[in-house]
Amino acid sequence: MNINDTAIQSRFANASKIIRRAGELASVYFSQLSTIVVETKANGQDVVSLADREVEKLIRNLISDAYPEDGFLGEEFGLDDGSSGFTWVVDPIDGTSCFVHGQRNWCVAMALVFEGQTAAGLVFDPNADELFSAIAGKGAHLNGEALSVDLSTDLQHGLTSVGANGRVPPKVISSFIHELLEAGGMFVRSGSGALSLAHVACGRLAAYYEPHMNAWDCIAAQCIIREAGGWVNDFLSEGSLSAGGPVIGCAPQLRAPILSLIDKARDTT
Repeated sequence: MNINDTAIQSRFANASKIIRRAGELASVYFSQLSTIVVETKANGQDVVSLADREVEKLIRNLISDAYPEDGFLGEEFGLDDGSSGFTWVVDPIDGTSCFVHGQRNWCVAMALVFEGQTAAGLVFDPNADELFSAIAGKGAHLNGEALSVDLSTDLQHGLTSVGANGRVPPKVISSFIHELLEAGGMFVRSGSGALSLAHVACGRLAAYYEPHMNAWDCIAAQCIIREAGGWVNDFLSEGSLSAGGPVIGCAPQLRAPILSLIDKARDTT
C-alpha cells in the first residue's frame, strides 16, 4: 500500500463517520420541517433550505479540521481549492424538493477525488439507515456487506430511473421515456439522483439516466456502481466538477440497450 492508498483509506474511514453525523443533523431538520425557511433558486423545483446549508457547514468544518489542505466542493457554498491533491465533492441533501415536502427520497452524498479521479464514494440514506460506500478498486458495500448490480435483469424486467431538471428541455426527457416504454421497459423517478444511482449499485434498479447532473449529485454513487460491477459513463471526462454533464449508470448488460435508447431519443429532439 502506497502513501496515497493510506491517505484514501484514512479519509474514507473518517468520511464514513462524518456522513452519518451529517445524516443525523439532516434528520433533525426533517423532523422540524414546519420551522424551516425554504428558498427558490433557478425555479420552483430547484430549492435550498437552512438544512442544506447547515449540513454542508458541518461536513466542511469536520473535513477542514481533519484535512486542512484538502479542497472542498459543495453544492451550497462552492469550491475551496486545496493543495493536497484531494478534493471532497459533497451534496449535503440530495433530493431537497422531496425533503422539504416531507418525502423520504433524499440522502447525503460525499465523494473523494484525487488528481481528477474519483477515489471513493459514499451515499447515506438516513431514513433507511443505509450507507452505500466504495473505494476505487476495493469493491462496494452496503452497511459493510458486499453488494452487486443485478447481472440477470434486462430493460423489460428491471426498473429504469430517470432524472429530470430545468437545465435541459422537457422533450429530452420525454423522448427518452417514450423510447424506453416502446422497448417494453418501465421508468420511475425518485427525486434523488444520488440515491437512485446507489439503488442501481445494489440491484434494486436496473439503470439510471439523467441528461445533466452536477458532480456533487452523482460521482459518489457512480463510484459505488462501478465497484459493484456496473457500468457508468465517464462523468469527469464528459462533464466537469464545475459544469456538470450527462449521467448513466446501469448493470453492464444494459449498457448497449440504454445507449441505444438515448441515441434514438436524441434523434427525435
